[in-house]
Amino acid sequence: MNKSRIELLDVVALTVDLPEYNLYRGQVGTVVELLAGGAAFEVEFSDRNGRTYESVGLRPEQIMVLHFEPASPDSVRPMVIA
Repeated sequence: MNKSRIELLDVVALTVDLPEYNLYRGQVGTVVELLAGGAAFEVEFSDRNGRTYESVGLRPEQIMVLHFEPASPDSVRPMVIA
């Protein structure tokens, strides 16, 4: 999968620090709204219990889409114990 467009409900990670929001590079959030015709995105950051602790509008260069794909059984290498 090679997707360059950011879409609603994509899981994204910050590529920059945003100390004014207590958010830092690598934190993971979810795109919950497309803003300005897709030129910006409302990203929601939640804790382990699903409670939102921050929601902020971000530009595409401030986030990267994370891709989750299951591993095929054929692609898993067997563990070798020496």
